[in-house]
Amino acid sequence: MSDVPIRGLRRGLTDYGDANFSLYLRRSFAKSMGYSDDMLARPIVGICHTPSGFNNCHRQMPELLEAVKRGVLAAGALPLDFPTISLGEVFLSPTSLKFRNLMSMDVEEMIRAQPMDAVVLLGGCDKTVPAQLMGAISADIPAIQLVVGPMLTGHHKGERLGACTDCRRFWARYRAGAIGDEEIALVEGRLAVTAGTCAVMGTASSMACVAEALGLSPPGTAAIPAVYADRLRAGEEAGRLAAGLCGGVLTPSRIVTQHSIENALRVLLALSGSTNAVIHLAAIAGRAGLAVTGDMINRLSDETPVLVDLKPVGDHYMEDFHAAGGLDGVLRELEPLLRLECLTITGETLGARIARTRSARVDPAVIRPYASPIDPRGGLVSLSGTLAPKGAVLKRAAATPRLLEHQGRCVLVARGPGGPY
Repeated sequence: MSDVPIRGLRRGLTDYGDANFSLYLRRSFAKSMGYSDDMLARPIVGICHTPSGFNNCHRQMPELLEAVKRGVLAAGALPLDFPTISLGEVFLSPTSLKFRNLMSMDVEEMIRAQPMDAVVLLGGCDKTVPAQLMGAISADIPAIQLVVGPMLTGHHKGERLGACTDCRRFWARYRAGAIGDEEIALVEGRLAVTAGTCAVMGTASSMACVAEALGLSPPGTAAIPAVYADRLRAGEEAGRLAAGLCGGVLTPSRIVTQHSIENALRVLLALSGSTNAVIHLAAIAGRAGLAVTGDMINRLSDETPVLVDLKPVGDHYMEDFHAAGGLDGVLRELEPLLRLECLTITGETLGARIARTRSARVDPAVIRPYASPIDPRGGLVSLSGTLAPKGAVLKRAAATPRLLEHQGRCVLVARGPGGPY
């Protein structure tokens, strides 16, 4: 038996009943794309990407894809990209969440079916990142999540605008008659002014931070704006890291553990991130045979302060968060609460990563010190009771004290064949 590891084009040969014939035919077809023998002998890094004319978040993906390929080639592997379903948040009916699991199956099966020794997951829009992580965890080959990054803010009459918090605010003013058709049309063109995901701590940026907190993204990359040159350098680094993982044992199953899930949830609570991110983190954990429960959310929320002042519940935007220190700053402040032994995709532990970045500047106007939080309790809380028998998630940071505790008359509205009664 050969001691040569099965890698590159030799992985997962198409079954024609003759393995040597399968490899011969595969190499022949690969050569039709202009590859040399040297390239075809290298380990392969697959690049799972999701460009689409129906997904504005991913508009700059072709350029980012080329940066990833550069990193792979520079590290001695062969990059081969492949597309999957792309979920553009506002272009899908009835809702993008309906298609998340379908996309995760697409990602998983294409990773399993095609010959690759590692994979870079290139996405960003709300349901795209969780779908990619779910698929990669199930396929369980070395995987790196690289997000496209948030868009920059627009401007209108001296105000900064960022989808999608400000879009609701201006639409409410329009419906109330406070602004007219001409002004709402101007706002429409100023809400989303660059490539990238929404400029606030919505689901897309929440999941970018969750992926990095889990240890599956290159350190310091979650908040880099989409149009910054640093985003391309992050792509190159992701490609280089992925090439170094080829044939190794640092797979998602070693990185995504119950402790790393708790780390990611603590980060989400400190960010006062998206309620949807809880749903996605639970699904990601489920692919690893782990769980996120309501009791777990509340236990961690009682211990984890809100540290980040970002819209939709604060004053700042994702570009401010990046400039203020990004996730490195949050991890440093949360260090006493985190499981520091958790591995990251670089091979270092979370504790080693924090120690390496300890001297980096953090702007306390955006990322508050642990000893002086915005709120001593986390931004999310799990609810249960007769109104939510299977549980619910509330963004506590966005709720007033009156909403959190209220007594009132319960009105039952039932629907029958003739309508409500």
